[in-house]
Amino acid sequence: MTSAQLAAHYQQGLRDAEVLAQIQSHYPAGPTLHQLAPLDQLHIGGLSASKRLLGLLEPATHPRVLDIGAGLGGLMRQGAAMGFQMTGLDITHRFSTLNKAISALTASSGSPLYWITGDACTMPFANNTFDALLFQHSLLNMPDVSRVLSESHRVLRPGGKLVMHEVVSGPNPGTLRYPVPWAATSEHSHLNDHFALKALLDESGFTLEHDVDWSDIALEWRERQRGKEQTTQAPILSPRWVFGDRFLEMGKNLVLNLKSGAINLVEIRACC
Repeated sequence: MTSAQLAAHYQQGLRDAEVLAQIQSHYPAGPTLHQLAPLDQLHIGGLSASKRLLGLLEPATHPRVLDIGAGLGGLMRQGAAMGFQMTGLDITHRFSTLNKAISALTASSGSPLYWITGDACTMPFANNTFDALLFQHSLLNMPDVSRVLSESHRVLRPGGKLVMHEVVSGPNPGTLRYPVPWAATSEHSHLNDHFALKALLDESGFTLEHDVDWSDIALEWRERQRGKEQTTQAPILSPRWVFGDRFLEMGKNLVLNLKSGAINLVEIRACC
């Protein structure tokens, strides 16, 4: 998927101005992390998955963190509230712009945030800039994983951590149903096999420290969310403000894909 194709996929249903107006109308004192979560935690597992991922790091020893594929910034704001110095990198400029605007409205206090539009294959940072890197449902949009991991190793300091909460190919990848949030068709999906991903980390100079399959928990969470999405009462914020009505089918397909073994969810921490 080219950067233009990726931007088109994520931007076609994005309602930037309406999102900000909705937040200001319903949360004039500033939204909390929980109130924003239906909009900005666009991954399977929501706030609890992000809390687990950030829990693999320590603000005292990994203060400078880069969120790769930051989207609308839910993970960034959650990390900042925990004391991390968060920088968000996203190839979709409208996401970066909206991420910054939402952060300006939030009631949550925390460390300063920084936003950059850029490509994970050619990161605009000097060597040894960060103590930790985060990937949360972002590697699946990157066709050249080896190059991304090489760049990740370069911008991390020696001893830095790379943590992931990622969708990977399951035991039955041929049953994968589209559309899904990261791709409308198979042409634009870049899922990695779990074992292949670990091999690529090793080849890129990373040492695996933590590797957990969260697929069962992910399915339970997605089924609960699916039930909420089928209610007739319109929520204040939801993924439909980003994906439009396409998300109804995307959400259904996520459940089916987890049940069929087309996809799995993994959590990884590695050291460079």
